[in-house]
Amino acid sequence: MKADLQQEFIKLYGKEATDTYFSPGRVNLIGEHIDYNGGLVMPCAITFGSYLLISPNSDNVFRFKSLNFSEQAEVPLNADHKKTGEVWYNYPVGVIAHFQNDGKDLQGLDMLFYGDIPIGSGLSSSASIEVVTAFALNDLFNASYSKLDLVKLSQAVENKFIGVNCGIMDQFAVAFGEKDKALMLNCDTLDYQAVDSNLGDYLLAIINTNKPRKLAESKYNERVQECQTALAALKQELDINYLCDIDSETFDKHKHLITDAVVQGRAKHVVEENDRVKLAAKALSNNNLAEFGRLMYASHQSLRDLYEVSGVELDTVVDYAKTNPDVAGARMTGAGFGGCAIALVKKDAFDKFSEEVTAYYTSKIGYAPSVYASLIGNGVGVLNEVVKS
Repeated sequence: MKADLQQEFIKLYGKEATDTYFSPGRVNLIGEHIDYNGGLVMPCAITFGSYLLISPNSDNVFRFKSLNFSEQAEVPLNADHKKTGEVWYNYPVGVIAHFQNDGKDLQGLDMLFYGDIPIGSGLSSSASIEVVTAFALNDLFNASYSKLDLVKLSQAVENKFIGVNCGIMDQFAVAFGEKDKALMLNCDTLDYQAVDSNLGDYLLAIINTNKPRKLAESKYNERVQECQTALAALKQELDINYLCDIDSETFDKHKHLITDAVVQGRAKHVVEENDRVKLAAKALSNNNLAEFGRLMYASHQSLRDLYEVSGVELDTVVDYAKTNPDVAGARMTGAGFGGCAIALVKKDAFDKFSEEVTAYYTSKIGYAPSVYASLIGNGVGVLNEVVKS
């Protein structure tokens, strides 16, 4: 691993970086497949993320280099910016294009990116790169965007420039994250509450299944449609716009309207998961990690059995976690069908947990997971010291 990002910048550009920025990745602690159903999610920023070192140049070009990828680019200041294949620098180029389309006055920059978020793990490396670029440009050129503007801008880059139809949770979490706080966010209204989440003797273990998520997109669209079908059925008797407009008790009284058992199960997960987010906020703010852990397990069981977006890899991680007394709770996080699980693990037992879950998973699946330790960190910001990676 590179020891000193400033030294790397000097090696690549022959001068020191004038400014350094950091934007984290994120995990969703609870509230899965809720964002498109008008309910509550609870993401937090993690302590892995994207670093951006910058120095102005007088050449009227943007130069993009990364310590994670071999591709680099030099883009003229006033070019008509277009997406180029699937390369990493599409994300910062898209942000620059958005600034310029808004009439913001920019100048040439030499940029070096470095990320310690595992790529393709579902921890929002793309949102992290978008937000750190947008924050840096806003700071350097006094572009007068609010933080929420930067979140919406970054989501627009993902949707329109990159062409990925993501929601706003990832960009919101990496921008607004706060140390030792989870964000209870309504993805529809963008109202949010920062929930005290001091993990005390515990940390977040992030377990990447290392399974390619080939099914995720098609199954995701299928679940969205099933939720729309359930909503239409409930609307026969209820005046609602989203499944999450009702609680579990109301759902139980009206679930007979959904005649397809599978679709009814999908709706049941959504409504109960939304209730779990509210209970989780209460548990965390009361420092009741045992109750929060119970809700994590309940969430995973629902995602496995009712929503059917887990898989043998994610289930294997959670099955192991249940056998370990140093784990308070565990669940899949993200869209499912691979990606990551998270577990609440005692800090002093993390190394043992990592070894044992790796051995258990490898024996069942045939290859190893990657296991990381994280705390709940801050959102995007300026770094004033030379960064060690």
